[in-house]
Formats: sequence, structure tokens, C-alpha cells
Amino acid sequence: VVYILADDLGWGEVGCYGQEKIRTPEMDKLSREGMRFTQHYSGSAVCAPSRCVLLTGKHTGHAVVRNNWENGGWGADEPEGQYPLPESEETIAEMLKERGYATACIGKWGLGGPDTIGHPNKQGFDHFYGYLCQRKAHNYYPAHLWRNDEKHVINDGEFYSAHQRIESPLDSEQAYRDAYDRKDYTPDLMRDEAIEFIRSNADKPFFLYYPTVIPHVALHVPDEELKPYLAQKWNDPPFVRARGYGYTPHFTPRAAYAAMITRMDRYIGRVLDLLDELGLAKNTIVVFTSDNGTTHLKAEVDYDFFESVKPLRGLKGSLYEGGIRVPMIVRWLGRVPKGTTSDYVTGLEDWVPTLLDLIGEKEAAPENIDGLSIADVLRGRKQNPRPFLYREFSGYGGQQAVWAGRWKAVRQNIL
Repeated sequence: VVYILADDLGWGEVGCYGQEKIRTPEMDKLSREGMRFTQHYSGSAVCAPSRCVLLTGKHTGHAVVRNNWENGGWGADEPEGQYPLPESEETIAEMLKERGYATACIGKWGLGGPDTIGHPNKQGFDHFYGYLCQRKAHNYYPAHLWRNDEKHVINDGEFYSAHQRIESPLDSEQAYRDAYDRKDYTPDLMRDEAIEFIRSNADKPFFLYYPTVIPHVALHVPDEELKPYLAQKWNDPPFVRARGYGYTPHFTPRAAYAAMITRMDRYIGRVLDLLDELGLAKNTIVVFTSDNGTTHLKAEVDYDFFESVKPLRGLKGSLYEGGIRVPMIVRWLGRVPKGTTSDYVTGLEDWVPTLLDLIGEKEAAPENIDGLSIADVLRGRKQNPRPFLYREFSGYGGQQAVWAGRWKAVRQNIL
């Protein structure tokens, strides 16, 4: 199983979902070879609770983590991590590990920092590489990542804030590069780690959970990916943050955002090519989706220009459709009908029972979860509609939403 989770990728930011400006040939190919879902919902409207829903199979009315509860601040020496997933929670990684799977999480965790029970090595993952802390993950050029319980020092160990501000644009593109680019780009490092994990475990069952940090801001991307979009000559004035909340300035924010998504698409292609090379493609379930919708920081991510959530309403942080309905593509060659589309209503909580069902361990799904198996949908069979889908979120004033049949109810400002 290879489960790829994008970070803040919107409903319409992939070619097979209607995107016309951002190139995503690998995801579009994945859609042609598998099933594309049109009513798939992330676990929450922000990062940490959505990941908790995915790993535990419980919606946010029952899940332990229901918001981005922080364990520290923004400084170099602040404690890392968010509210830790407790020992009492059983994750899909633990369930698969008990059934002989090698397990890895490579990317952004967000469910417990170092020296907590929420560390991925204590939640069923044999191997972890990436960011334990979501705040650190705002920066694509940090001083370190984590490999299991050890720091992997990069970029000469120098602290770098992803929330810098300037009063006015710099003099040149090179001035931005000199100020904000560094040598070790973490998504490249995490791609290499994912490739190595697959190679090292090719002769046994494995579960690779690959929660990439792209395209969450800050706008950081290597030049070779950016240059083709600079040639588009979009009306793309520099982003600067003189005041308020925001991330690192960039000289061409539209081009940078598009390039980041294309970079992620390239990583996905590399994983798919490796599965072909190792003869694993027909025996590997590949899932691609996102943890929530497009960011609401329009000065950095111009969601109107890209039509990131069109025709939906809402963005990240909202339980309206644009904040929580996300792309999902599933490929299992020879098992999932290729080139198909499903409007079945699904959520991240469904993946605990679905994966167990697909590997022949349906009865192993815990009784106290909220997800339901969509294995029949994936096999092209008729499946009864789910009775309801529920979300609650204590952020942005407090919100609840429930989907039932053709109706959806939303409550806001309840806290």
C-alpha cells in the first residue's frame, strides 16, 4: 500500500479535476489507470485532526485530535510538535504491522513531537523520516528533519524562519533567491527516503504512508521547476508580507505555487515508475488525496486565478465544500476498474476498514470506528449509500457539518 497525502491541495488543482494552468501529468495518468472520486472528504478543515481521522478511522466527533493544538511556539528553541496521539488509539499502521506489513511514515506527522507517546515509531510505524512538527514543516529549508528518534541535521543546522516579512519588493529575482533559498530542499530528501523504503521492502508486504508537505506555504521550490512557469509570463506581482500573518516572500507567487504542485506530481511519478521497475505495480494499492482544501491566504496562493475550488464554496479552515472536499484517486491495477469515476461519498475515516477489507482482513476492523469499507465501490460493485458523514471543528469560531443523502447542514460560530 502506498498512501500519498498532499498538504492543502484544493479540489480543482489537479488536471483530471479540471485544472488548466498547473501541469500534473502523473496524477492525470494515475486517474486514467484507476478510479477518481468526486465526493471525497478530508478528515477536517486543517492538518492535524485530518491526519488523526485517517489513521484511526474515527470522525472528528469521536477522534482525539480535533484541531491544531500546539505544543510550542515559533522560535528556534521552542518545543516541537502538536497534541500527541495517545497510546489508547489504534492506528492503521499498528493494524497492518500486526499482519506482517513493514510500515513507514515519510513526510509530515503532526500528531506528537519527540519524546511523546504520539511519535510515529510508537504508533505502529517501523520507520519515520520527516517533520514531527507541523510548524517546522512551514519551512522547506529547516535546520533538521527527524529520522526515527534522531535529528538529521541539514542546511548546516541553521535556523530559518518561514514567517519573514519585508516592507516592499526586493530589487531582483536573484535577491529573493539569495535571501530565501537554501541547499537542502526537504521534499527531495523525503522522496529519496520513500524510494529507499520501497526498494528495501520490495520482497514483503509494506505500507508506505507518504504525507508530503506540498503545496502548503511557504512558497519554496527549486529553480528548475519554477523556470517553465516563469515562461508563462502571468501577471504575477511579488508577494511581500509587511504586516499580519503570512509566510516567506516570493517574487512570482503564482508561478511558485504551480511549480510546487508540479514538483509533487513528479515525485508521484517517480514512485509509480519504481513500482513498475520492481514488478510491484499490479500488487500495490496506490491512493492519492489531500488533508484539506486550498489555503485561504490569497496574497500567497491566488485561488481565484487557479480556480482552485471552483465551483465550490469555502477554503481551508471551513466546513463548506471547498475547505474539505478534496481530490482522491485510487489505483490497483487489475482490481480497480481503470479510467472510472465515482460519486460515492467517502471520507478519510473510511481507509482503516477499506484497507483491511482489501487485504482480506475485514473482520479485523475495530468496532468503535466511524469509517466504512468502500471496497465494493473500488471493485466496481454497487454499494449502499452511507447514511451520513459528520465533521466538527473547533477552529474558526467552531463549526459542525453533516451530509445525509442530497442534503448538507452546516453550523458556524458555535463556540
